[in-house]
Amino acid sequence: MRVIEAIKPGSASKSLRLVEAPDPTPGPGQLLVRPAAIGLNFIDIYRRSGLYKMSFPHVPGSEGAGEVVAAGEGSTEASGLRVGSPVAWASSVSGSYGELVVIAADQALPVPEGLDIAVAAALPLQGMTADYLVRSVFPVGPEHTVAFYAAAGGVGLLAGQMIRTAGGRLLAVVGNAAKASLLMDDGVPPADIVTLGAMRNVTEELPKAIRACTQELGADAVFDSIGRDTFAASLRSLRRRGTLVLFGASSGPVAPFDPQYLNAHGSLFLTRPSLGDYTASRDELLERSGRVFAAAAEGRLSVRVGARFPLAEAAAAQAALESRATTGKVLIVP
Repeated sequence: MRVIEAIKPGSASKSLRLVEAPDPTPGPGQLLVRPAAIGLNFIDIYRRSGLYKMSFPHVPGSEGAGEVVAAGEGSTEASGLRVGSPVAWASSVSGSYGELVVIAADQALPVPEGLDIAVAAALPLQGMTADYLVRSVFPVGPEHTVAFYAAAGGVGLLAGQMIRTAGGRLLAVVGNAAKASLLMDDGVPPADIVTLGAMRNVTEELPKAIRACTQELGADAVFDSIGRDTFAASLRSLRRRGTLVLFGASSGPVAPFDPQYLNAHGSLFLTRPSLGDYTASRDELLERSGRVFAAAAEGRLSVRVGARFPLAEAAAAQAALESRATTGKVLIVP
């Protein structure tokens, strides 16, 4: 089979290579899957670049969806799935950038009837991330005004729909006018869209923009996936007892800071959550994925696939995501 290997830390073009590898065999409690589509996520970039410690070479990728083609001992009991079943996953044993993928059966996500398999590949990480952020980390309700960064990205488009469905007011923070236009087409009022690309000093201008939208009170919560470039601005954009949810670092890791700042600026809350802690048991994993998959299958959640790349162009796919040039979900189609 063909797989993509990250051979060394560095840029996508210097690190990622298409290679031939032996077909894997699932062990006990594992499933072998032929992916129909593979989801790209920023964690793939963090690992490939060396920001997250990884051994090299390795096959990148956590997420995807496809068909079970072989089952190891005990895997049917652990997952309820069998050969021929459609399945999605948010984590894999072998890495997901390949023509065959090994996953742990207890991490397998059943794909409901009526959900397109490519859409299923776009949802495990970003869909469940959006779900746990706005339902569990900061449960958004009609009384809340929240700012969400990268609102035209994969997580942002899903989370924005969830926020609005819950009755919350979404302040959508985007990088440029084209992404702002996409959100307006989806029904977000222009007055509730904040464009970073027009700002010369994000630390000063972003809080002013968010406070201008909230009668100078600030947001109840800021969901920040950018990290280093926006962290200070995010803290300054919160109202008293507001919550900063730092869930990514697309611009790089945040520098250490004095927690006394939280006290001095309104008894603020800061959290750095991860999906694994909000899908800690199989029951929780199935509840969260089932809710997201059902909403997509029934048309209550719209999933935008912004770009598709063949497996051989995985480096170009990662570069497009890393440059923030994409909207919605980026998929690799083997």
